[in-house]
Formats: sequence, structure tokens, C-alpha cells
Amino acid sequence: MVIKLKRGIPQLPLILIGSLLFATACKKDPVVIAPPVPPKVATREELTKDSIFLYAKETYYWNDALPSYDAFKPRTFATFQSELDVIKKFKIDPKTGKPIDKYSFLDDGSLSSELGGVSGDYGFSANFNNGDRNDLRIRYVYPNSPAGTQNMNRGDQIIKLNGSTNVNGNNQANVDFLNNAIFGDNASITMSLKKKDGSVVDVSITRGSYSLNPVLFNKVYTVGSKKVGYIVFNSFTTNAKSKLEEVFNNFSSEGVSEVIVDLRYNGGGAVSTAEDLTNLIAPASTTGQVMYTTYWTKTMQDGAAIILKNQKFYAEGRDGVRRLYSYFDYDYTPAENITKFGKIGASNITRAYFIVTGSTASASELVINNLKPVMDVKLIGRKTYGKPVGFFALTIDKLDLYIPQFETKNSLNQGGYFDGMAVDKDDFDDIGKDFGDPSERLLANALSYADKGVFLAVKPGIDRISSVSPMAKQDVERLNSDINNHYFKGMIENRMPKLKKQ
Repeated sequence: MVIKLKRGIPQLPLILIGSLLFATACKKDPVVIAPPVPPKVATREELTKDSIFLYAKETYYWNDALPSYDAFKPRTFATFQSELDVIKKFKIDPKTGKPIDKYSFLDDGSLSSELGGVSGDYGFSANFNNGDRNDLRIRYVYPNSPAGTQNMNRGDQIIKLNGSTNVNGNNQANVDFLNNAIFGDNASITMSLKKKDGSVVDVSITRGSYSLNPVLFNKVYTVGSKKVGYIVFNSFTTNAKSKLEEVFNNFSSEGVSEVIVDLRYNGGGAVSTAEDLTNLIAPASTTGQVMYTTYWTKTMQDGAAIILKNQKFYAEGRDGVRRLYSYFDYDYTPAENITKFGKIGASNITRAYFIVTGSTASASELVINNLKPVMDVKLIGRKTYGKPVGFFALTIDKLDLYIPQFETKNSLNQGGYFDGMAVDKDDFDDIGKDFGDPSERLLANALSYADKGVFLAVKPGIDRISSVSPMAKQDVERLNSDINNHYFKGMIENRMPKLKKQ
């Protein structure tokens, strides 16, 4: 019987025999098979963190310094900002040994509105005056803003803010208070202002939306036998061209031969507007010559930034047909990204003075760099911010990511001013005097050079407060720089390159 059994089962596979024996032995304990574990579905937040890194990996100007996705692990970061902060640290400037990127940021869409000329804040700015951390002054006021409807002017001293007299930079708590009150999200602010005549006025401002006019002041001065035009231009908004043309048309009718362009607080904006301002100032003889060349990230130049296919828009192609495109369809090669001069207006300007400070950045620096090879250019004030790179917005869910994607160089291939542009005349921002006051130090230097060919001499005490040490002045300038970090500094390519040939 046993022999028959052994002979009768050799035809069955051994694994089946084992299964039968196991089933017989475990008849009272049936096998329960667990359902398959579904793959983990990434959250919206995790996908956004992925996208921030992956867009940087393919479009960031310094993407050669970034690690792999697996090494970076974007989903491990607590916030989007903390992730971007780490991305900014990878590329080190060999000259300084510090990260070169002080430009990348995330935005909720507010910047696009402001770039278009619509802002939603109080409409004024403040800084400490000439190295004195106890002298907080109004830097400028936008005429159409909530602040512009109050009795406020450049040079007014803020002596009380939201009921507090701690309006100084003597400690970090006071600085934090100022930043929160002036630049925070509060719906309103109250101030007591000491006017130039010594009187004190109380103002209350409610945050609101307003149309931004970046031309804060303009005037024509007679200097000896010359006519010198002066314009305070505060932002390269896309709606500024007609306003600039109006001013320069007046300069032409007045016979202006030299122009003073005050960019001391201009952090930049649209590249197209920078091009317009360049062409309003440049000699007519430059038309058709190279103004500057844009050098995009090499990955984009090589057509390897595949991720840009996710950034879509409708446009008219080179064949004149309107269709759906993506940012991947642009031609990012240098040969297709050369901008040439095209004179605007009839001005005949032989010399341009630019008033600049550490707040002067990006599109402002682009204009200066464009003009240096073709005319006499003088810089007055403090070394500029230093931003020869620019970007366009990458929309990721509810965020706009701005990371440098290109660098510009002028017709002489000059650029790379990451440490800022040096000035021909170093002097302080005389916040205590209004725009257009001929005695205001920076304007006075330009008028002096236009008249006599020399800048103002530095006299003891005239460019410093005697009770403030040079070291203290530097500390306050750093403090002002930190405060100014609340303002946009950038060069946004709103024209975009040409579409690839179809």
C-alpha cells in the first residue's frame, strides 16, 4: 500500500506535494492572505517641494552646483522657504568664499501685480539718516498711495510709531518693532512726524491698493550755459514707458544735454522697461548696435530643461499661427538673445549721471551697464547692490518661484558685477532734504560736475554726524540695508526669448 502510494505520486510537482501536506496539517487554521499595500501617494506639499528642487536642477543659473534629487531629499524640509534657503547655499563665490545667490525667493503672486504698476501697501518707505540710528526719516512717498493722501514728505522725521517712541535702531527689539510696523501685514499704522519747519503732525494710514507711478520727481536745471534734466525713477514697472517718454520729451524741448537719473531706491523690475529707459538716454547713433546679450542657464541653452514643458501659454509663433506653447519652446541660445539699441525720442544727451545706493539693483544696473560703452556715465552715491542676473516666474501650485536663470553682458562683454558697481563719487544719501533740492548732497554732486567738471569737495563734518563714529555709521548702513531687504530687487525678463524655429 505504501509502495503503491509512492509510485502513484511521482507525477506531481514537489511543491504541490508540500502544499497538500501543509493544507492537511493546518486544516483548522486557514491561511489569511493580506491585501497588497498601495503605493504612498505624495501630498500636495511634497510635490511642491519636489518641484522647487527639480525646476532649480534644470533652470537655475548655478545648477551645476546642485546635488542629485536623492541626495538633496526635498521632501525632508520643513518649509518651502527652508528648502530654497539651502538651494541658495550650494554655489560659492570664489572671491568671497560665501554663497553667491542673494536673489532667489518665493512669491504669492503679489510681485506680478506690483510689476504691472499696482501696489497694495502703505505707499512710503523709511530709513535712518546718515548713520544716526536715532534719526528715522521718510525716504519717499508714492503720490497716489494711502500715505500720499496724508501730510507726508521725504525728510520728515518719525518721532512716534503706533504710539511708541522707540523709533530707533539701538537694539534688536526696536528694529523688529519697526520692521513689523512698517513692513508687516498690519492693516493700518499711526505716526507722529516732525516736519522740516519743526512742527509735528499726526497721521493715520490704512493699507490699500493704488496705481503706482514710479516717477517721483523731475525738473530741468540751468547750470551755467547747460540745461540738465533730473528724474527720480523708483521702479521698472511695465506701465512706466509713457511716463518716462513724457519726461524725456520735456527734456528735449528744454534743450537738455545732460541728465541725472536718480535710482537710489530702485531695486529693478521689468527688463523691457530697462530697455526703454536705455533707449531714451542713448545717443541716436547707437541705433542698430548691440546693447547687451542675455546668457541663459546652459541646460536651457542646450534644450535639456524638459521640466519647462509644464509652464504653458498661448502665443503667436514665427509662422504667425497662435497656438499653445511652453517655456521649453523658447530658443535660449546667445545668438537668439541679442538686444540692440533703438533710440526713443529726440533727446541729445552727451552725459548721464546716475545717483545710486546699496538699494540700486538689477534692472537699474542693467541700464547703467548698457550705456557705459556708448557715452560718458558717472555714478554718484554708494556702491550698488550687485545683481547682473535675472529670472522669470515659475508657477508651482500657489507659488511663484524666482531663481536666477540668466546673466546679461553689455556690448563690450562686461558684466559680472555681483559685488556691486563702484561709484565715481562716494557720498551719503541726504534723506533730510527733499528730492530736487539743489543742496541735497547726491544731486549737488551731479550739478557741480555739470557746472565745473568736478564733484563737491568733502569738508569736515559735512558728510557725517560728528557724534557718530565711522564704525557706528557702517553699522547703521548695514541696518538700513537689512530694512531695505523688504523691497524687491530683481530683473524680470517679461519679453522672453524668441520661439524656436518651427
